[in-house]
Amino acid sequence: MKLLTLPGVFAPISDSWMLADAIREENLGPGSRALDVCTGSGLLAITAATCGAASTAIDVSRRALLTVRLNAARHGVRVRTRRGRTFEPVAGERFDLIVSNPPYVPSPRPDLPRRGPSRAWEAGHDGRLILDSLCDEAPAHLRPGGAILLVHSSLIGTDATLDRLRRAGLVDVEVRTSVRGPLGPLMRAQQAAGMIPSDIDEEDVVIIRACAPRV
Repeated sequence: MKLLTLPGVFAPISDSWMLADAIREENLGPGSRALDVCTGSGLLAITAATCGAASTAIDVSRRALLTVRLNAARHGVRVRTRRGRTFEPVAGERFDLIVSNPPYVPSPRPDLPRRGPSRAWEAGHDGRLILDSLCDEAPAHLRPGGAILLVHSSLIGTDATLDRLRRAGLVDVEVRTSVRGPLGPLMRAQQAAGMIPSDIDEEDVVIIRACAPRV
């Protein structure tokens, strides 16, 4: 899938492409609803749409949402776009699949950036500011039996995500995919800033899947 990315919009890298492959393995089709939170270029929302789902994309960046609309048109699918953070723009709605490649890079600043390209990757000192919100709030936005797919680095705590999803009431919580490799440039930059121990050279990029209980 070839995508345009407007200036300032984060272009998909390996973790997003991994998550796109995982979406294709889900049971999506006509009548299903998918939600992509922190959409960026729209890769995940568009992938879900090409599988037949009614797809919604959320991002805080207006430019990202314009990018989504351009890419959806190029690929002949419809994606509804909403501006906001995590689930605020879809209050009261439920979906069969929620996906997210959220910002998860540890940052010297304790809060989230309000502007600029770093909004796409910085997520507080521990890299979990958005991820934890996604884990806590996802059950209220999943249909019975619906699933959430999250991707992030093992450096911010794979077990912490698994435990948080279970505490939120989700079931069948598992690491679906794990790929080990050298630290990427964003993690290297934060390592130089002292946010990641200097003796760490590799990370696992993990896709975590969890489901809402069936009624």
